[in-house]
Amino acid sequence: MTQVNNYQLLQSELAAEDPWRLDGNEFERERHTQMLRLSLSQGPITNALEVGCAAGAFTKKLAPHCKRLTVIDVVPQAIARTRHRMKESSHISWIVADVQQFSTKQLFDLIVVAEVLYYLEDVDAMRGAVRNLVSMLVPGGHLVFGSARDANCRRWGHVAGAETVMAMLNEMLIEAERLDCRGGSANEDCLLARFRKL
Repeated sequence: MTQVNNYQLLQSELAAEDPWRLDGNEFERERHTQMLRLSLSQGPITNALEVGCAAGAFTKKLAPHCKRLTVIDVVPQAIARTRHRMKESSHISWIVADVQQFSTKQLFDLIVVAEVLYYLEDVDAMRGAVRNLVSMLVPGGHLVFGSARDANCRRWGHVAGAETVMAMLNEMLIEAERLDCRGGSANEDCLLARFRKL
């Protein structure tokens, strides 16, 4: 699937009231509960980055635990929906940006990236995005990653998923914890992990 097709797919999926059933699905609620637990496992969060906010279901859970939170998404509609959902939150910065090009002088003690990287066009683009994210972590900082498994992502027309990206992350960071998250359907099967930067 090309990058243009992936962007169009994201835009059309976001047109739904509850895209990806993030609010109303037991599997998604459990996935978010586990992602939040991984995110909070090292104590208070000073400066966090969330990559890909979708419609804000996880942002709403993470934001109260962060002194500062930067939220990026490649789709303007995702940022608009999440901002509306969060009302006025002065400690959150909203940026329409692609994970591959996003750049800031800030360093983050937590980066959360879930169900995003498989939308990139190929494994080289994924590797570049991972390198970019790792460069924005403070020493001792944590990256929480989640994704559908490679097999599901390929079945959906994407190049790769969790296992491929986790192998890349393990080349640059230390894996601290990994979880299997499964629901009632074949599509509800993902891996979650927390990585630490030395």
